[in-house]
Amino acid sequence: MEFDSNWQERYAAMVRSPQKALKEIRSGQRVFIGTGCGEPTELVKALTARAGELSDVEIIQLFTKGDASYARKKYADCFRLNSFFIGQNVRDMIQEGLGSYTPIFLSNIPHLFNTGLLPLDVALIQTTPPNRHGKVSLGISVDIVKSAVENASLIIAQVNPQMPWTRGDSVIDIYDIDILVPADVPLIEREDDSTHEISRMIGRNIATLVPDGATIQFGLGRMQGLGRLPHATMEFLKDKKDLGIHSEMITDSILHLIRSGAVNGARKSSDRGRIVASFCMGTKELYDAVNDNPLFCFRPTEYVNDFRVISQQTKMVAINMAQEIDLTGQICSDSQAGMLYSGIGGLVDFNRGATVSKEGKSIVALPSTSLDGSRSNIMTQLSPGSGVSITRGAVSYVVTEYGVAYLYGKSVQERVMALIAIAHPKFREQLFREAIEAHYIRPDMARVGDKIILPTDETMRTVLLLEDGTQMTIRSIQPTDEPLMRDLVYTLSRETIYYRFMSSQVAFSHRQIQDFVYVDHRKDVAIVGTVPEAHGEDIVAVGRYYLDEKTNRAEVAFVVRDDWQGRRIGSFLFKHLTDLAKRNGIAGFTAEVLRDNIRMQTIFNHSGHRVQTRLVEGVYSFVIDF
Repeated sequence: MEFDSNWQERYAAMVRSPQKALKEIRSGQRVFIGTGCGEPTELVKALTARAGELSDVEIIQLFTKGDASYARKKYADCFRLNSFFIGQNVRDMIQEGLGSYTPIFLSNIPHLFNTGLLPLDVALIQTTPPNRHGKVSLGISVDIVKSAVENASLIIAQVNPQMPWTRGDSVIDIYDIDILVPADVPLIEREDDSTHEISRMIGRNIATLVPDGATIQFGLGRMQGLGRLPHATMEFLKDKKDLGIHSEMITDSILHLIRSGAVNGARKSSDRGRIVASFCMGTKELYDAVNDNPLFCFRPTEYVNDFRVISQQTKMVAINMAQEIDLTGQICSDSQAGMLYSGIGGLVDFNRGATVSKEGKSIVALPSTSLDGSRSNIMTQLSPGSGVSITRGAVSYVVTEYGVAYLYGKSVQERVMALIAIAHPKFREQLFREAIEAHYIRPDMARVGDKIILPTDETMRTVLLLEDGTQMTIRSIQPTDEPLMRDLVYTLSRETIYYRFMSSQVAFSHRQIQDFVYVDHRKDVAIVGTVPEAHGEDIVAVGRYYLDEKTNRAEVAFVVRDDWQGRRIGSFLFKHLTDLAKRNGIAGFTAEVLRDNIRMQTIFNHSGHRVQTRLVEGVYSFVIDF
């Protein structure tokens, strides 16, 4: 972009120094400050310098990345902070009651300005110099800044040649500004945090939910002491194909995904081929990358965070963070135990949009415990004073370092089991006991409580690629598989049931289903083969062995749904169970097989191991030595 090199002379009547410009602000006014790394730092310094002359000036901001010099105890009578999001630089003031937090969906903030519900007297912003047509760009912070410009009575702009010119809807006319303050200063930079191992584990779990061709959003929040989630997640997205970005914020991490070829926006339903954001925060490398680059499209919050716009994207995946969640699915994102911590941001906007998007997913992530491990972030009930950001009726995917829980449309009992399964193991027994006391789950579940406190064994996970290209996931059975197991046994034919259970039963009790699912992992192993479905996944195969500690042999059994038989799934399950048993030091398998069950006999007889058989009353007894 070619700027007007003589702009200061051309618009000389509008040009002032920071000190003279800020003389226009009077006591009792409401002053908006530009967002994030786009904060007009020289104007903020000049404003703070007038602290002794001003009183009761209300500061309105989304959040800023400067030192927030106006948010000091000594200036409490001069400046009243009112923030829509609680950043680290103002957190102490707000938690001590010396500043205010306004909880609101990010998409609704422009409405406050437009309707006069929150009238603005002054807007302090930062722009590029004007081009030859008298236009300036809001650069790296368009978000709610554009709405503030359209509604404030007085606009003071820090005009900085180091501000990138961004494409999209970031341009305003220079005559929409009242005072121009030249300032050739570096923009605020924010480097990505180092990645904590827990963040990496969460990011890896999230990445498994992101399909090729998805459009992704990354939320504003950060996990306490564990860094920002986008940076941790993007590490595991580099091998994806045709990803798009539609997010209120982007950081340097996006550059790695672009270079890897994972992000090109080729399958976006709207804004195809373009990375859509409302602001960015990062280093000079990112600012140089977005400068006059048609790949990036910066739009105001009222577009980027509009759930109707979001929902138009096919495979929209929203990734946001929470502070804590209760066992029924209520999510708190902006506070914890009565202490205000961050904000709602775009969480609800994107949760709503992604949930109704075709093939969309809304994901909320949180570490399973506090940073010091002393408390569980998955709780029977939210801490007193913790506010609900997403209601239990609107939650979909919840992710911790221990796995993924899908809650949408699930009963309270199913939610409880799913969330306990991804809680930290040391809190699972307590959560399970409290859930029974709260009558969230049936009292008879108490008998299986000791079988759900161990973490899922990821060493059991593998993938089977079938001849038709279907990818089947083989994993350990989980407490949340109870309804899927119920569905499986009632789809089996009578012949398959007879071969597997050696009986002609047509009904299975609740206790029998529980016994299939709740495994004593200390000595038994159960794995399932799953295939993806619109509702999540279906179990189409189950394999299990039961260890006899006296003989160090395990009884093995498995079953494959009728419409999936004849595809070598049983052979694969047997080999995988054999590998697991050998790894656990087990000497061999035993099995009881009906004489008519030729398929099962064939698998055992062609296993490559030493096999002994004995036929008694129509039943073959197999002994297989490893």
